[in-house]
Amino acid sequence: MAILKLSRLVALGACKSQVELFEQTFGDEVDITEQLCLSVADKFDWNWAARNLLNAPARSEYDRVRAQARSEYERVTAQARSEYERVRAPARSEYERVIAQAGSEYDRVTAPARSEYDRVRAPAGSEYERVRAQAGSEYQRVTAPAWSEYGRVRAQARSEYERVRAPAWSEYQRVRAPAWSEFERVRAQAFGRLYV
Repeated sequence: MAILKLSRLVALGACKSQVELFEQTFGDEVDITEQLCLSVADKFDWNWAARNLLNAPARSEYDRVRAQARSEYERVTAQARSEYERVRAPARSEYERVIAQAGSEYDRVTAPARSEYDRVRAPAGSEYERVRAQAGSEYQRVTAPAWSEYGRVRAQARSEYERVRAPAWSEYQRVRAPAWSEFERVRAQAFGRLYV
């Protein structure tokens, strides 16, 4: 039997969330099997477990299996990731262009108010706080419409960006999810087979 104890994880410095998950899932100890590891493939940090719990030959074999699984994951998801980037890139560029334009307009509209605010505030000396509050209120009054317009334009641009990006992201996730599950399954199975 290949027993793994909670106390060993703690002694090796496993992170708090993984220690808590182990305790909630298995209690104080568990007999490690391939089947058990497959049943929790998406829950535990198999790379940490391999680095800290496997002996050197087993760790080398785990690394070999993991590398193969990762290569397969990358192969399966590459086309979907490329398509997502192809769709996302122009949408992101347009979003950035609109935001930059709105930001420039905001700066243009608020620059005189900012200058006046700075002019009034600078020589105020002992009356700084009183004048600053008054100038700040005026600054807010003058800049609020421009800030609102900037926010409106930004929200519209973000909405359009998300509209264009979302279907590509969904497709990427559709392709990626089973590939990632298979990657996790292979890592967990390898750990379960190699832990002695």
